[in-house]
Amino acid sequence: MKAQSRSEHARRFQKLLIGPWGHGVPRISDSGFVFGDVDFGRDVKIDFPAMQMKWFDYFLKGDANGLEKEAPVKIFVMGANVWRDEQEWPLARARATKYYLHSNGLANTRFGDGLLSTDPPTDEPPDRYRYDPRNPVPTFGGHGCCDYSFAAMGPLDQRVNQQRSDVLVYSTAPLAEDTEVSGIVEAQLVLSTDVTDTDFFVTLSDVYPDGKAIDITEGQARARFRESIERPSLLQPNREYTLTVKLWGTSNVFKRGHRIRVHITSSNFPHYNRNLNSGKAMAEETEADIRVATQTIYHNGARASAIVLPIVPRSPTP
Repeated sequence: MKAQSRSEHARRFQKLLIGPWGHGVPRISDSGFVFGDVDFGRDVKIDFPAMQMKWFDYFLKGDANGLEKEAPVKIFVMGANVWRDEQEWPLARARATKYYLHSNGLANTRFGDGLLSTDPPTDEPPDRYRYDPRNPVPTFGGHGCCDYSFAAMGPLDQRVNQQRSDVLVYSTAPLAEDTEVSGIVEAQLVLSTDVTDTDFFVTLSDVYPDGKAIDITEGQARARFRESIERPSLLQPNREYTLTVKLWGTSNVFKRGHRIRVHITSSNFPHYNRNLNSGKAMAEETEADIRVATQTIYHNGARASAIVLPIVPRSPTP
């Protein structure tokens, strides 16, 4: 937005505010803000009306109130639970770092052998799971709008879904130091399936020492749109593909002793409609078109699957 706005005025006065709430700006009390399963503390409180009035006073009244000197970006860094001013988004200093998927072919559920590390895989068997549209993974937490009685939203403990056999789970070892992830996350998956179209959902979660796994961000991809939204193309069954799944932008410090976790599955219902795996247009599908898909995720040698995290370097100790 700063680079492509048509005027110097528009480029100079782009402002971005990112907080830890859901859709819309909540009312935050002086005692703090609890959303989902996370207490973001008292420092999350911010005076939204005052920010709006300062903006309007500057542009409509011509008040010299210092708005032009403020940083263009303000983000709330979860985990650290602090507000921070930045000069751009995504952060220029963040380093795209690949965390590779590893297992001995048994990464199903959080009790499996799925691992996540910066070491590339060598000779490892792939992971597989069956996606049955008649038994989709239920929506539990994550991004959503706007009826909280429709599906549970927000930062919720993902262990309830991570114990399903149709969910692959990969976790790091406990972290030796605080690790900040701020920016746009993406998954690069090498995969195959035995149907002509299917979905893949990727969730990044922060695993606390007590085991709870709080979702941080998520993303999804429908395979037929892997190359173009305007020109969908079906898959060839059992052929290998590389699929990029974009996750929403986030900012979170994974604290020392916590673990970074990724889980992969093929449904998130009712937040997203089920892919029936038939390859037909959705409006033309019937129950008779439902296909059970066998999904394969590869992680060996040249077929390395990974989650790419924007890691923010730690500030040097003064």
